[in-house]
Amino acid sequence: SPLSPVLEISLSSDNPDDIPLFPGEKIDAEINAREVTFICPYEGEIRGHLYLTNYKLYFKSNEEREPNNKTRLVHVPLGTIKKIDKFGGSQTKGNNAYGIILHCKDVRTLKFAHSPENHSRRDVFEKLRQYAFPLTYPSNKTMFCFEFKATYPIDGWSIYEPLAEFRRMNLPNESWRITKINDKYKLCDTYPAILVVPHNVTDNDLQAVAAFRSRARLPVLSWIHPESQASIVRCSQPLTGISGQRSTDDEKYIQMIMDANAQSHKIFIMDARPQTNAMANRTRGGGLENEHLYNNAEIQFLGIASIHPMRESLRKLTELCYGNIDDSLFMIELEKSQWLKHIQIILSGAVRIVDKIEYQKTSVVVHCSDGWDRTSQLTSLAMLMLDPYYRTLTGFQVLVEKEWLS
Repeated sequence: SPLSPVLEISLSSDNPDDIPLFPGEKIDAEINAREVTFICPYEGEIRGHLYLTNYKLYFKSNEEREPNNKTRLVHVPLGTIKKIDKFGGSQTKGNNAYGIILHCKDVRTLKFAHSPENHSRRDVFEKLRQYAFPLTYPSNKTMFCFEFKATYPIDGWSIYEPLAEFRRMNLPNESWRITKINDKYKLCDTYPAILVVPHNVTDNDLQAVAAFRSRARLPVLSWIHPESQASIVRCSQPLTGISGQRSTDDEKYIQMIMDANAQSHKIFIMDARPQTNAMANRTRGGGLENEHLYNNAEIQFLGIASIHPMRESLRKLTELCYGNIDDSLFMIELEKSQWLKHIQIILSGAVRIVDKIEYQKTSVVVHCSDGWDRTSQLTSLAMLMLDPYYRTLTGFQVLVEKEWLS
């Protein structure tokens, strides 16, 4: 199966127990899980050994299977684990009724049965929590990223350099300037230290605008069109609240963003949320822009669901991929999960942004509630379509760093 969590390798007979390790990767000698059964959804029960390193969980079968006498492996980088559950108790009867379930970020769900007679489940469970969730379950162990000893001809830490990326977009210019008001993340702790803002705005103005935006995520430039100067600007929702508060500083700031593009006297505010969700957020202090207060601004709602329906949809998709479902029902259940509908709505929203930038030559402000997740999806997808640089290997790395990690 293309979704099978099992890898197949041929091991040399003179070194059958060799475990591939990265430089700096170490096997945890305290884990002794020699009799473990991996319950594979496609191949059934596979018995073998479970190893734990400071980088991965590694299962290797102790039996060769047809065809071609392949050894079965399961390789789980610890960073892909999002949840660990136990199943069964010490008195549970039946084969393979006692063990651990791993829920992974790559949609794999892996089930390992242990023998209740020894303490391997307890040991693996406790160590896995420490390795996979070091902030929640602190220990004296050093995270693998600080132990990794491999060397490469290119330093991955420097692939994205903000000032170099801004220079690539011919920034700063007469309409936009670079500010270090967020140096040491004093203004907004979830924004980069270096930001691009309209040329005429003062740092005092920026502080006032940040105070009116959720988590102080004020509108800042993500991308600018090399010819029209239409820009993609991202931020979080305004804090209008139930009483409909306004900020003249924020209104003037959006006007400055519009004025930075001489080819258009209009600006679009793309709210990623369904309109009902945006209005409901007013009861929690959030809200949306009032078109009557923002001159020449048009608000469009893109209808992307919040994280909770998305998680439920992904859960259904995961169950569908790993469940025993008849092929004739697969497409029906896929539609019920609504996963493809969510993907379609996100892509459609990104296309609408591209249309405003490329064909209407109009700047766009993009936000959701807090200005991440849905906002990053929309800005990065739009930039992929607009800028061929981001469709190169290096450019894609820069895009991910810039829009998701900086």
